[in-house]
Amino acid sequence: MKAVKKSFAVRNGTVEAVKGINLQISRGEIVALLGPNGAGKTTTVDMLLGLTQPTHGSIQILGQTPHQAISAGQVSAVLQTGGLLRDMTVGETIKVIGAAHGRPERVATVMQRTDLEKIAKRKVGKCSGGEQQRIKFALALLPDPDVLILDEPTAGMDVMARRAFWQTMRGEATEGRTVIFATHYLEEAQAFAQRTVLLSQGQIVADGATEELRHLISGRTVSATFASTDDAEQSSRFDQSVAVTDVQGLRYEFNCADSDSFALALLQQYGARDIEISSPSLEDAFIKLTKDAS
Repeated sequence: MKAVKKSFAVRNGTVEAVKGINLQISRGEIVALLGPNGAGKTTTVDMLLGLTQPTHGSIQILGQTPHQAISAGQVSAVLQTGGLLRDMTVGETIKVIGAAHGRPERVATVMQRTDLEKIAKRKVGKCSGGEQQRIKFALALLPDPDVLILDEPTAGMDVMARRAFWQTMRGEATEGRTVIFATHYLEEAQAFAQRTVLLSQGQIVADGATEELRHLISGRTVSATFASTDDAEQSSRFDQSVAVTDVQGLRYEFNCADSDSFALALLQQYGARDIEISSPSLEDAFIKLTKDAS
């Protein structure tokens, strides 16, 4: 994507949903698109799939336009809505689409990989939301694509179903597929994505290795239990970098620049106990960076 913008006409003028995104993804990468509602994630996914055209800029996938790559079976998608016939069985659905792609030989493999064999005779309309997402995933795998684009792929799934889905996705990624997914589950990005792109108000505010994004916000979190509030308040004046972020009774949480020195002082000077030190989570970075952008 080069200098991609997308505007929509509204009653009082235009809304710029995407404001000049530059994004290059290499083969075999696993990339998460994260952002609050209205950040431009779905519009970006729609443009990658050729469902809507950019107002400005250009998009190429594997050296082709999105329409060309999809027509060649090199790109598949798992979207949140639409596309399934409720009166067909799961097995019939996979077979029909496999035949349409000219890949009937992949039906059995795809059914096994997505764990649909045991519900093959069930009507699609009787399947749960999570099961229907797995059906869509199976359909996306039929053409054996090089690139998978997923929009909130685990919406409607319970915790166990999400875990099983990502185990399957890890297997697909090890075969060299490029995986791009939009999700509002930050733990999914942290657990699965090698790279995370943070979007806010139609712009990229951070882009890098998922683990490294956590370090874009300064300091660490130190929590400790005190014998009295006086001890806790005195410790908060240790140096200018220390700030109280949460209080639960005599349990205090601080953000500080030098966690080692502060933890030592808590033990030796302020009589604290049960001291814990943690690095910022991806969620912390997400909240901080998107807040700064707005």
